[in-house]
Formats: sequence, structure tokens, C-alpha cells
Amino acid sequence: MARHGSVSGAAEGLHVTTSAVSQQLAKLERETGQQLLAKNGRGIRLTDAGRLLSDHAARILSQVELAQADLEAQRGHAVGELLLGAFPTAVRGLFPEALGRLRTEHPQLNVRLQEMEPDESVPSVVRGDIDLAVVLDWYNKPLPMPGGLVKAALLDDPVDVAMPADHPLAHRRAVEPEDFVDDEWVSWPKGGFCYDWLMVTLRGKGIEPRIRHTAHEHHTQLSLIAAGLGIAVVPRLGRGPVPEGVRMVPVSQPTMRRHIYAIWRADADRRPSIRAAVEVLRSVGEKIID
Repeated sequence: MARHGSVSGAAEGLHVTTSAVSQQLAKLERETGQQLLAKNGRGIRLTDAGRLLSDHAARILSQVELAQADLEAQRGHAVGELLLGAFPTAVRGLFPEALGRLRTEHPQLNVRLQEMEPDESVPSVVRGDIDLAVVLDWYNKPLPMPGGLVKAALLDDPVDVAMPADHPLAHRRAVEPEDFVDDEWVSWPKGGFCYDWLMVTLRGKGIEPRIRHTAHEHHTQLSLIAAGLGIAVVPRLGRGPVPEGVRMVPVSQPTMRRHIYAIWRADADRRPSIRAAVEVLRSVGEKIID
């Protein structure tokens, strides 16, 4: 309830029915002799007693995490289960090799990966639902980060402008965003972190972009560009083969890139499994940049 704000949200997060959550909350009230829930309009909220109990539970779970980290550190090598989350292009560009290396170099480590955007993976790390997340921000738009987390840089991901091969600038060695003031754009969907970055960046250069088409995946954006339907800023990580009819031209500004990094809870900082995962991810990232 404290994490999700509703019984239905808690049920979804726990993968159980709302009835099961309600029954457990009622049982907890009987055991504590306190009212833990109160009506709030059409919904319910935690009472002061409920919030107090939730805060104690968070500290208890943090101590459990510390105990697990200390036990793993005492063994001195990566063992057990490691739950990872990463955004789509990192899953495609980093993890096939990284997961293979972790399996070979740390055979007693059971790694599980989920594809998830940063707005989902960051709260999942905070809650302890996953152990480590690979997230991104942009050089001029940092990702808000809660307290109690540790982060490590993995790589900086340059971007190119993707355009139809017959575009007037397709044979340039480098371009600036200002060169495309009259073009139509293919972008990430409105409201997403990368869409907001594109708007901030182009408007900061005096460009009011005309967004004609949107798509989540870069290969879908490139297919639209191959059909002559616009241009796009496309990072290099996880890009894959460039379709025929699309020309990639580097952006001349060296700062125009994504920062890719790993995050985990500070109370798990001593876990060799997390250190092993970060080391492998960073090594794979360095090869991509080279």
C-alpha cells in the first residue's frame, strides 16, 4: 500500500488478487491491534500507524539486504540470484554478450533480466524488486535519482542524425541540429523521457520541431526514414543494421550523447555479484565505443 497507493496497485505489484491483499491487511490490523487503513474518498490510505509500520518494515528489509550482502561478500565470489532491469536498446546492445560472460565467468550466479524503461526500473531498484538497473540520461537532461542508490558509469552513447539517403545533407561528414530547421521529425512517443529531451534540445537551439511520426523502437523509426518520411536522432547503442536508403551522419557536437550507467541500492554495495555485473557491463560498453 505504501509503495503503490492502493489495494489494486499493491495486488498488481505482488501478483495476487485484491481480495488476498485486503485479507492480509485485515489480518495485520488484528495482530497489531491498530487501525492501519482509513477511507480516503472512494479509496483508502494508510493511517499514521500504518505509515509507521511501513517505515519500520522498510528498515527491516534494508537490514535483510545488508545481511545478504555481507554473507555474499564473506564468500568472496558472485553467487546466488541477481535480478537485472534495463531499457530496450541496452538489452539489445549490451546484454547478449554481458550475460554470456557472466554465465561463463561466474557459473554459480543465476542472472535474470527484465526489459524495462528507467521510470519503471528505478523504483524497482528502490523497492528491492530488482538488484541492479541499467538506465540512461542525456547530457543536458539528467534522470532524477532517489536517495539511497549507488551508480556507476558504463559508457557514453553518441548519436547520429538518420536521414533518407537522398537528403541534401546525406553526404556531409557531420551535421548540427540547427541544419534541420525545415525538416519533419520521427521521434519517440510524446511524454517519454527521450521525447522530452529532444524537445528541450531543439527548442534550446531555436528550432520548433515538426514531429510527424513517433515510434518506441529505433529500428521502426529507421524504417519510416527509409521510406522518406522524416529524420531522427538515433543513438548508436543497440542500433542494429541500418536499412538501405538511410544515411547516418554524426552530430558534430561531442556533448550530444546519452549517459548509460548502472544503479543499485547502497545497502547492497558489498555484493560481489553486483560488482561482477558492473565490471562486465562496463567492459562490454568500452568495446562498443571503441
